[in-house]
Amino acid sequence: MGSGMVENAAGRSVPRTVNGLDQVPYKGVGEHVPETAKHAPRIRSCRDYPASGDKRVANLATALEKCGLSDGMVISTHHHFRNGDQVALMALEAAAGLGAKDLMWFPSASFPCHEPVIDLMDRGVVHHIEGSMNGPLGRHCSEGKMRGLGVLRSHGGRWQAIQDGEVKIDIAVIAAPTADPFGNCDGSHGPSACGSLGFALADSVHAERVIVVTDNLVPFPCIPWQIQGNNVDYVVEVESVGDPSKIVSGTTQITKSPDRLLTAEYVARFIRDTGIMKDGFSFQAGAGGIALAFVQHLKEMMKAAGVKARFVRGGSTQYLVDLLKDELTDYILDGQTFDLAGVESIASDPRHVATSPFTSYNYHGKGNFASLVDATVLGATEVDVNFNANVVTHSDGVLLHGIGGWQNCLFAGCTILAIPSFRDRIPIIVDEVATVTGPSELIDVIVTERGVAINPRREDLLERVVGSDLPVRTIEEIKVEVEGIVGGPPQKAVLTDEPVAVVKWVDGTVLDTVWKVAD
Repeated sequence: MGSGMVENAAGRSVPRTVNGLDQVPYKGVGEHVPETAKHAPRIRSCRDYPASGDKRVANLATALEKCGLSDGMVISTHHHFRNGDQVALMALEAAAGLGAKDLMWFPSASFPCHEPVIDLMDRGVVHHIEGSMNGPLGRHCSEGKMRGLGVLRSHGGRWQAIQDGEVKIDIAVIAAPTADPFGNCDGSHGPSACGSLGFALADSVHAERVIVVTDNLVPFPCIPWQIQGNNVDYVVEVESVGDPSKIVSGTTQITKSPDRLLTAEYVARFIRDTGIMKDGFSFQAGAGGIALAFVQHLKEMMKAAGVKARFVRGGSTQYLVDLLKDELTDYILDGQTFDLAGVESIASDPRHVATSPFTSYNYHGKGNFASLVDATVLGATEVDVNFNANVVTHSDGVLLHGIGGWQNCLFAGCTILAIPSFRDRIPIIVDEVATVTGPSELIDVIVTERGVAINPRREDLLERVVGSDLPVRTIEEIKVEVEGIVGGPPQKAVLTDEPVAVVKWVDGTVLDTVWKVAD
């Protein structure tokens, strides 16, 4: 282990400093206690803003100049448009046009549409990214081509980092489907409606300067508003902020695979057979194909049993909206809108409630919603025999995915990972995951098409499945069977000893390191 590295409580080697800042290694779940005050921007006075309330400026370049853009600043954006986002690149390219260098881009997530940021990094405009790096950006980072270390955080971890002052945003750029000249804005209405703007809320509250970019300006007041204009410095009108049709991606489509549909059925039966499914219960499903199929199975079981959920957590999709319409839940508590049915619902149904990572996930709050959820169903790229899980790399060690809300959801009453037993003939259950994203004590159940494995720590769940006809097996048994089918365990990743990114835990400590892949 190099002098700049230290072993943390998960047994992983992590850097002592990241991008020049001292770090706290992961200490264990619930072991790190922060001792500082929340970060706040400098006080601004309304005397410095138009009495008319009209904060519009001609374009993004003008707004960035007025915000004092300079080299090395932190520029943040949000990802509610997912692969249809147009504003992040617009802002970074405007900054490039102004001659800015060495910026840190701090997105709530990135998508393949952001691949041109690679060129901005090559040109020295963007120094590094602290945020999820999906697809091309992740591979660029894994190959060691980014000048700084990437920092991967959950949605709640991003709020925590902003709130705690770990990341101090200089300029937040918020894409708004509807806004007024004062800066009040909303995501659920307008021709580019994308749903909630919850991921941009922390940026608007804690950033030094805030720019709202909209393609649908309405007279004051913009009702409803999710971002308050009192936190906004400038408003910019553009032709388009994003393409809502690209909110839907391959990861938000219900699976058609027979094996994965069987996995989804096992998950629903597990929740029913263990008694979690009862009147007034709650659950959260991820946006992966198996999780979406699970909702359909559970819906039919709820109908048959006459059971109604008090609330369901989203990422909202057509499948959760149908539960609401069918009176099978009282509320959807929505952190992110994953399809256009969700967008329409959040705009029209008061029972479909927009939330933010503060209420849902922030570990440094006075409680959050995650621990109030009875069961959460998530995916993973790989899991190991000790029930540690990975969602950011695959067995080859290449960084291809972000964390999203995945880590935060682990605090539910029962955390279920619904996964195929292998992908492309590569086993998903391994001896040791390439990157620890979730610690074993928070992973309760692994469900595959070849059986259900319950973490031995959850003796209560093991007792509650006695008498069920579910194929309950040990995780080792499933691993051995799958390796026999595909010809053995996956090849070990060929990595160097050069860190390219770190994975943060929900409390801001460093959980693991992503290493540069060998040439």
